[in-house]
Amino acid sequence: MNVGESQPGFIDSNIWLYRFILNPRDADAIPKQQIATTITNYQNSLISTQVVNDVCSNLIRKAGFNNPQIQILLEELAQGCEILPVSLETLQYSVKLRDRYSLSFWDSLIVASAVLGDARILYSEDMQDGLIVENTLQIVNPFRDLSLISG
Repeated sequence: MNVGESQPGFIDSNIWLYRFILNPRDADAIPKQQIATTITNYQNSLISTQVVNDVCSNLIRKAGFNNPQIQILLEELAQGCEILPVSLETLQYSVKLRDRYSLSFWDSLIVASAVLGDARILYSEDMQDGLIVENTLQIVNPFRDLSLISG
């Protein structure tokens, strides 16, 4: 994917984690971090409370973030992103999407949040790259070209 052609959309947890955590065992860690930083710098991106919870939990556990660091992160997320709640409507819609698109429980919540938030792109490494959901949302793996180069 040419990141220069990217646009704001819904950003899954894994993209945020690549921004903050470098995996020394991943040969593509630095390019992934650069791509993730570009995507997460877009203003008006969408995330859900599920993404916020997942990112914070992993940063505390894997990167040793402390409470003041988490508080700063939360403030930055609130300034740069629209944070969508995981509501009853989101949960109910995710059940339909899970059946229709064979998604996992957690992935269906992310996709439901993205669709209900009117996102056109969902950036995620973990879901089916190129999948079109409800004729409105495209799942994009921003790292797919890296696997072609290194793989």
